[in-house]
Amino acid sequence: MNGDSDTSRGYASSPCFAHELAETGTGHLAVDSEAAADTARWRKSKREELIAARLAVPADERERIAQEMAEELDRLISPGPGRIISLYWPFRGELDFRGWMRRAHDKGAQIALPVVVEKARPLVFREWSPGCRMERGVWNIPIPAEDRRIVPNVVIAPVVGYDPGCFRLGYGGGFYDRTLAAMEKRPQVIGVGLPSAAVSTIFPQPFDIPMDAVISGRDRILMRDAT
Repeated sequence: MNGDSDTSRGYASSPCFAHELAETGTGHLAVDSEAAADTARWRKSKREELIAARLAVPADERERIAQEMAEELDRLISPGPGRIISLYWPFRGELDFRGWMRRAHDKGAQIALPVVVEKARPLVFREWSPGCRMERGVWNIPIPAEDRRIVPNVVIAPVVGYDPGCFRLGYGGGFYDRTLAAMEKRPQVIGVGLPSAAVSTIFPQPFDIPMDAVISGRDRILMRDAT
């Protein structure tokens, strides 16, 4: 699932750059065409910067951080029967939790992977199990070949960036926000990313849906203030 919807064309936002952006009293930006365009440009620039920084982290360091974060996931989620957990197949330097995914399945949790079925539409979730047949989806990311759909009650989402309000900067396709908005019952949403993914704000828009928590390392859990 990919976050903020920065454009209505394609799967990601067009190239852009932003400067100063005015916020409302709620912490969201005022909705007008100029502010929206500035926000989209800023997000595109920041997204590229953060992805480059993530790819520059050595693979063994990303693996170490993912292993530490897996322990935090165990404490925060306690995977087992009754848990239907959406994860992801790692892409462009994202942290790799496939080992944790297998262990969660072995503990009795159902595992789902998100699938893009159409541009500008919510994702669906196909059930995954170790050894299941996989095929290539959008961006050539592997997805379960069998279209056996389940609805997660926990969503673990990779972040390109995140801010203190637990708002997520994704790849710009808007899939995560559309999906969460369309779900009858909101799942527990946990963002995962490197410590370097933290930004002071993503300049959230009214369509941005905050996560419940973000994990960025051992003992590094940011919880959303529900008030």
